[in-house]
Amino acid sequence: MSDSEFAIDHLGIAVKSLAAAKTIYETLGLTISQEEEVAGEQVRLLMVEVGESRFELLEPTSESSPIAKFLNKRGEGLHHVSLRVPDLAAAIEKLKAKGIRLVSDQIKIGAGGHHYIFVHPSSAGGVLLELVENSHS
Repeated sequence: MSDSEFAIDHLGIAVKSLAAAKTIYETLGLTISQEEEVAGEQVRLLMVEVGESRFELLEPTSESSPIAKFLNKRGEGLHHVSLRVPDLAAAIEKLKAKGIRLVSDQIKIGAGGHHYIFVHPSSAGGVLLELVENSHS
């Protein structure tokens, strides 16, 4: 895998209200996706197109969701950085071989049907890093 095969897919932003949070992006004239719910993560989201990347606005659907816990602990703001990789399975193999800590060993399916996994902040300089398969167009 070469550096050119990687890109920032999106920045995940935890918000209390999608309706309130999207106002600034609508005002700027950015393209905003339809709301989508990811039941497994207990979250509703919108994607905001920003050049070749996106902002993912995340609103919890349950008080027990990871986003609700994040909001209760830290308030609204940057939740994660998502890195697009050309081969998710190969990337995971390389990380595991180097002892990199993952949040879960299971690849999940998220918004838009993309496959993803999270790298624990303790192995990524304090940042929750999401790796997603390079299928975003």
